[in-house]
Parts: sequence; C-alpha cells; structure tokens
Amino acid sequence: MNTYARSASAQTVDLLSTHKVLRNTYALLAMTLLFSAAMAGLAWKIELPFWASLVCSISAMVMLWFVVPRTANSAAGIGVVFVVTGLLGFGLGPLLNHYLAMPNGPALVMTAMSGTGVTFLVMSGIALVTRKDFSFLGRFLMIGVLVAFVAGIAAMVFGLSGLSLAVAAMFALLSSLLILWETSNIVNGGETNYILATTSLYVSIYNLFTSLLQLLGLGGSDD
Repeated sequence: MNTYARSASAQTVDLLSTHKVLRNTYALLAMTLLFSAAMAGLAWKIELPFWASLVCSISAMVMLWFVVPRTANSAAGIGVVFVVTGLLGFGLGPLLNHYLAMPNGPALVMTAMSGTGVTFLVMSGIALVTRKDFSFLGRFLMIGVLVAFVAGIAAMVFGLSGLSLAVAAMFALLSSLLILWETSNIVNGGETNYILATTSLYVSIYNLFTSLLQLLGLGGSDD
C-alpha cells in the first residue's frame, strides 16, 4: 500500500512538474513572439538594410548555440531569450520589405502568418491530446535539417529556383514536425527546462513562417 501511495505521489509530482514547464513555456513563447513581431515591424518601418539583417541573424544564431544553453538554468536566461528572439525578429525587416512590395504582398504575409499559427496549433494539439512519445523523430529531424541546409546553400550558389522551392517545402515540413517533437518532449518529461523549450519552439515557428513566406512568394511569382 505504501509502495502504491509513493508511486501515485511521484506520478502526481511529475504531472504537476510537466504542466508547470508547459505553462511557463507557452507564456514565455507568447511574450517572445509578440516582442519579435514588434521588432520585425520596427525593422520594416525603418527599412533595415540587408547587411544589418545579416548581422542580427548571425548574432542571434551564435547566442542560440553558445549563450542560451549556459544561461538556461538562471534568471539571466529569460533576458537572453528576449535578446535572441528580438534579433531574429529585427532581422526579418528586409524579408518583409521584399514580400510586402509585391502586388499581393500583404495578403501573402498574412497567409504565411495564418498558416504558421494553424500548423502550430495542430501539431501542439496532437502532442497534447495523444500524449504519444515522438522522441523517435529526433534523429530523422536532425538529419533532415542538415540535408535541407546543404541543399539551401546549393540553391543559392547555383541560383536554382526549383531547388529553392523544394528546400522551403522541406523546412516547412521539418519545422512542423519539430513543433510536434518538442511539445511531445515537454508532455512526456523529456524536456524540463522551459527556456530551452521556448527557444526550440520559437526557432521552429520562425523557420516555418519564413519557409511558408518563401513558398508562397516563389509559387506566386512568374519567374
């Protein structure tokens, strides 16, 4: 009886801990998305040059790799997350300028935003409702991201629009599955740090949005 009680108590504690991580993750994610959107709007308004966008994006990636993991267990980590997401959002300025300048630009951007939101809700909902462990996707996703990254470089170097479209589709699919994978990790106790969970989900949402924007832009062009 005591063993059963201890087991039930441990399960309750684990469940409460998981709910806390999930709640904190979604709260921080919502705030960083709003902050990032505000920074993107500012960059679009001042017509941020491409070189500045590149500096912001590279700086954000360096912080993601080297600073976020080292500060994830401290209060400073929250500030770092806002800096990273702010830089990534600010770096979107030239991209938004490019697509908004198209005849159907505003509708294109809104469609990409709506598609990103719906995909996030669907993928998160699957993980939350089924509570299935999707950790087996991890290795496949890491390999897929590497392949897509290399293909993307090849598309830029050789100017292959068809390959660019395929790479954008790959990143959209991979980003969607990464949302499912990360949410499943939180639900099943594989991820217990809400700062790391937030950055992972944010990057997936960011990549999904930019990929959908590229897909819609390339698909709607006559080039």
